[in-house]
Amino acid sequence: MTGRTIVITGASDGIGAAAARDLAARGERVIVIGRSPDKTVEVARGIGAEHLVADFARLDEVRALAAALIERTDHIDVLANNAGGVFGKRTLTVDGHEMTFQVNHLAPFLLTRLLMDRLRAAGTAKVVVTSSAANRYGRIDLVDLESARRYTPTRAYGSSKLANILFARGLHARHAADGVAAVAFHPGTVATGFAAGSTSVFRWVYRTPLARFMLTSAEQGGGHLVHFVDGTPGVDWQPGAYYDLRRRAAPNPQALDDRLVDALWQRSEAMVG
Repeated sequence: MTGRTIVITGASDGIGAAAARDLAARGERVIVIGRSPDKTVEVARGIGAEHLVADFARLDEVRALAAALIERTDHIDVLANNAGGVFGKRTLTVDGHEMTFQVNHLAPFLLTRLLMDRLRAAGTAKVVVTSSAANRYGRIDLVDLESARRYTPTRAYGSSKLANILFARGLHARHAADGVAAVAFHPGTVATGFAAGSTSVFRWVYRTPLARFMLTSAEQGGGHLVHFVDGTPGVDWQPGAYYDLRRRAAPNPQALDDRLVDALWQRSEAMVG
């Protein structure tokens, strides 16, 4: 299976870069998306791939990214929404949204919505969403989606990863008939630069001297991402489901609430305009 057009966000480092290397080596057309211009160019040049740069903390850059992808492609076979992060104190973006919620949920939501025509044009397309086992201690509060009242870095991150699963379920419900299959997965606790700027418990996990015994490699995490990129929906994985590594798993109970799926979708649409 070669020659697909595959867009991977968060591909300037970590599991996104590892997956991009694997897929490009097989002859796939990979478009590497990253926030850091230098790192994104380095990865793309190293594997002979195309690249684009966007900071998901700025929705105008997400819109510009979508416009550039639309200009470069006539279809997109796979969109891997892999970019994300965990941050420190509560900070608002230039768009007025809480940083974690925007970078991890609103930005990929907006990018996917803007690229729907290109995904539909593929005939059978996949949207692979990198979530996290941290979704289990997240909570979606429609009255306080952006954690204005009860913010902690860990809670904000878990809630954004729960939003990723709700988004994948909403995408499946709305666009399965268009040939677009969506799935969310946890790639494992991977040894990357993740959480470097965070004050959450994740910084301790990723920076402790014991991390090398607790964490898996970026290549292993990238391999899990490639599994969903390559897999056949309905055979290798079920659209709209959540997976821990490659095994279907039970997410936070809120992820199974169809009314919450719809409510979050509608709120997200309103927030990104």
